[in-house]
Amino acid sequence: MGDQKELDFTTGSNGTAIDIQPLKEFAEKAYLDYSMYVILDRALPFVGDGLKPVQRRIIYAMSELGLSVKSKPKKSARTVGDVLGKYHPHGDTACYEAMVSMAQDFSYRYPLIIGQGNWGSYDDPKSFAAMRYTEAKLSAYTKLLLLELGQGTVDWKLNFDGTLNEPVYLPARLPNLILNGVTGIAVGMSTDIPPHNIREMATLLNKLIVNPELSIGQLLRSNKFQGPDFPSGGEIITPISEIKNIYKKGIGTIKIRARYRKEKGVIVIDELPYQISGNKIIEQIALQMKDKKLPLVTDINDESDHKTPIRVVITPKSSRVDTSELMSHLFATTDLEKTIRVNMNAIGLDGKPKIYDLKTLLLEWLKFRFLTVKKRLEFRLDEVESRLHILEGLMIIYLNLDEVIRIVREQEKPKEKLIKKFKLTDLQAESILNLRLRNLAKLEEQKIQLEKDDLESEQKSLAKLLESKKEINQLIQKEILEDAKEFGDDRRTKFNEEAETSQALHETQLASSDPVTIVLSQSGWVRSAKGSIDEPEKLNYKTGDAYLTSVGGRSNQFTVFIDSTGRVYSIVTNTLPSARSQGEPLSSRLNPPDGATFAGIMSGTAKTHWLLATSNGYGFFAKVSDLYTKNRKGKSCLRVTGDASVLIPADTRQTDYPKGTLIAAANSAGKLLIFSSDQIVQMTKGKGLKIIGIPPKKFKAGKERLVSVVVLNSKDSLRVYSGKKPKIIRPEDFHHFLSDRGKRGRSVPPFKKIDSLAIEPK
Repeated sequence: MGDQKELDFTTGSNGTAIDIQPLKEFAEKAYLDYSMYVILDRALPFVGDGLKPVQRRIIYAMSELGLSVKSKPKKSARTVGDVLGKYHPHGDTACYEAMVSMAQDFSYRYPLIIGQGNWGSYDDPKSFAAMRYTEAKLSAYTKLLLLELGQGTVDWKLNFDGTLNEPVYLPARLPNLILNGVTGIAVGMSTDIPPHNIREMATLLNKLIVNPELSIGQLLRSNKFQGPDFPSGGEIITPISEIKNIYKKGIGTIKIRARYRKEKGVIVIDELPYQISGNKIIEQIALQMKDKKLPLVTDINDESDHKTPIRVVITPKSSRVDTSELMSHLFATTDLEKTIRVNMNAIGLDGKPKIYDLKTLLLEWLKFRFLTVKKRLEFRLDEVESRLHILEGLMIIYLNLDEVIRIVREQEKPKEKLIKKFKLTDLQAESILNLRLRNLAKLEEQKIQLEKDDLESEQKSLAKLLESKKEINQLIQKEILEDAKEFGDDRRTKFNEEAETSQALHETQLASSDPVTIVLSQSGWVRSAKGSIDEPEKLNYKTGDAYLTSVGGRSNQFTVFIDSTGRVYSIVTNTLPSARSQGEPLSSRLNPPDGATFAGIMSGTAKTHWLLATSNGYGFFAKVSDLYTKNRKGKSCLRVTGDASVLIPADTRQTDYPKGTLIAAANSAGKLLIFSSDQIVQMTKGKGLKIIGIPPKKFKAGKERLVSVVVLNSKDSLRVYSGKKPKIIRPEDFHHFLSDRGKRGRSVPPFKKIDSLAIEPK
């Protein structure tokens, strides 16, 4: 670089040292530090009190403001300001949203805050008013988190600017983590713990205190424990066996659905899945109605109010609508059924995140509770012993009252003289000197003696209690049961092990059952007209296009199309375009092979049969249900060989098929053959059997082909077309053409060729 001076990266321009690190190491450390901060100080709860830092700071700040359940509420902005200014230097919006969530009885099973004003609703949890309008105070339940705070039970740390102390955690008397549940997303991990019922958790804790060695299977065998208990109710449809497996692993999913009842011809939904709003459900159902995908429902209304926060009313089309089938469809297609994720991830007593199974989580909390109660007892014992120490000094006064008064009056340093004369401690001497004259009365001496006796008794009791782990556990057990009795309530979420798996109704079940006529043009354009059409060939077709074939059906049935390669396709008739237009090309809905054209249509019930045939004289009966396919590319059905083409399928719906049914087949050479339909087999795919005999050489030369087949009863008359004017063959003349399948048939004078066959209308 010539004479350019090399830079010294070890010192700055002002002579200060610079720490040089490889970018890779610096980035890794910075990201790791950030990740641990998010995990430990923002997103994941502590197993002891079940709170994230922001929640803990909100509760502590409110308690410092004197916002207990019995006090008058204060503006939320006051609380948020204290939280941000003293303990939580983050955004006010996020802090207020956390505060709002703790006040919503549809978000928290046991709300931590009582709010006044607009704190959101079931339909829109985010519709809460600004913090300058709302007021709040702590709920009665929060007493369980704060009651023992000033009793030496928790560790304290400096706040962010080092001017104040804040608790590292709160001394929860019940496992708030699993009672209220929690959700959070950290870096590389998340937590989703559902809420539970206090009474059920108290029962499990009691069992574990009595016998910590219980297996998780034995623990969950309790009839009183039924899994999550959501504030919005609903019913859990996941089998108990699967739920127990989730609690054994600490991870899994639970399905919950709305609860409904029939009321005067309508369906009333009064309990929704956790964190699902009625407005969202109404939007989802209304969208299906708008798209004509839910004809079974005529109306849906939201009749919710303050007294009944959830009341969604669905009006079925008629009393004949199967309510269970309709609701099963709605469960499958809307948020009336929801999958709740379970991931019992929390920060343990060792300060590390971990996924807990239910037993380990409860044992961890019991360990936390044991340490908390032990600290509380030790703190109280220290208080008792300190007070006894002072009382012992005070008793000396009353035994040597005149001498003490003399020393106080005459000595320049009475404190030192008292300590030396009566062998007192500094604390005792100080308390004696601070006595008022009125406390020297004889009555006060008696009070001190009584207090001393009581404290000595308490001292012995506390010392004995602290020496016995069993007795501490019994105390914990007693307090849990007392708290459960005070704050416990009935279960809201029910179990329905007999619930059937939700299943969306098929399009054919959702469509109305109206008679229609499906028309197919030679260019493959399709349309559907209501009712029947007498002369479909006279409909308006695109230039260069013309009528090919049509069939009658119903709007809630499938229409099956067959193309020139023998592939079949199915479309719900209700979705076909109206006959008022020229229709639409089937190629826009289906993907036939290149060069293929559509050759015919079929419709009817699932049990309806159609005769499929090719021009080389082969064919078989196929049931409509065997032709259904969701694949846009269709599926193989009729095998087409060589130069053969696919004929328009023959309908059996106007016959008594399979009893007494005949098949009439005609070839291009003017031959007609009639034989019994039981000579042709039913197949799902293939070439089929020979219908009419055609010499291979004549077929290859194009001189003789099968041109038409129909299925008719022995009482039907047959139309034979050769040109425009048909010839009618009556049933009494069928015997001239009756034979076995595969024969060549007989000529129909005076025709030298036959174009097509049809059944004479009755």
